Amino acid sequence: MVSAKAYLATLFALILACLTSASALAAPKSQLIVRELRSDAIAHNKVGIGPERHLLVYLPADYDESSPQRYPVIYFLPNPFEDDYRFDFDHRDAQDLFDRAIAAGVIKKFILVTVDMKTPLGTSWNANSSVTGNWEDFMIEELVPYIDANFKTLPSRDSRGIAGIFIGGYGAIRFGMRHPEVFGSVYAMHPVGTSTGVSVSMTIPNWDILTNARSMDDVKKDARTQIFATMFQAFLPNPDKPPLYIDLLARRDGDQLLIDSKLMDRFRNNFYLETMIPQYADNLKSLRGFKFDWSRLDGNYDHVWANQNFTRKLNEFGVPHDAEEYNGSAGDSNWGVAGRFYAEVLPFFQKHLVFTGNN
Repeated sequence: MVSAKAYLATLFALILACLTSASALAAPKSQLIVRELRSDAIAHNKVGIGPERHLLVYLPADYDESSPQRYPVIYFLPNPFEDDYRFDFDHRDAQDLFDRAIAAGVIKKFILVTVDMKTPLGTSWNANSSVTGNWEDFMIEELVPYIDANFKTLPSRDSRGIAGIFIGGYGAIRFGMRHPEVFGSVYAMHPVGTSTGVSVSMTIPNWDILTNARSMDDVKKDARTQIFATMFQAFLPNPDKPPLYIDLLARRDGDQLLIDSKLMDRFRNNFYLETMIPQYADNLKSLRGFKFDWSRLDGNYDHVWANQNFTRKLNEFGVPHDAEEYNGSAGDSNWGVAGRFYAEVLPFFQKHLVFTGNN
């Protein structure tokens, strides 16, 4: 027979469990909001990209209840060669990771925005192009104002940061260089395109494929050639040269690679971030925070060498920044509570973003 004392203890435990469960169910959750934004900046492209861009907005718990409170915003540029722009939310549980980081005090509450910036061949490189559309204008003149007008943001560069992975990391640095009045803090995870590598870059693509392409699908036969085609569409666009709409800066003549010096100079000066440092060094110096990292074990050593060279040139121009070469494979160590987004990126923005302002 159960004693009265044991009965009361069991009853108390059950009541406590019910209250705890009810409290958990009633606790506000973070939200993922999907919106569609029509872009005039992209509408007149040559490659058939629809002007309607989908975006995903992470809103922290209590967002609807904290009426006067406003939040800083992190714009996130994912790796464009993932399946889609929300891959990290659908397959790597980024929402839960952000919730846990806020609950643990890694970072205060924030809004995060990610958007579809892809082109038929993969990526826009976040640049204005007469072929793929004006993606820089889309970000600066359309997306950021739309977010500030429709969500409870702190609409200041001091409370606005940008981060990205791989080509998204390139875009994050490029936006920080060219628009420090919009983004006050920049974190790039394993960026590419920061500088030339060890290899002669123009020996990498298959020039026979580029020269003889009859459609954009033809360049998809070779992944590296496809990536270079996106670079040329962004930085050597020619609307009068279908089907790729690019100026070819090199061609094969037997075993020889013949490079057009003027086109190569134009490409280098518009594409590589290292060549842009002299023009934008003072912009970078005005940032509240600037960091990038890269994997020492990247299978493409050109990426490692390029980032090492980039940080050296930033030092030559006196640009304050943090640069970290970590021991791990590129991409494998980004997500989860042991990943770099949780351990490095979010603490970086906690340090450099302003979380208060006029409400």
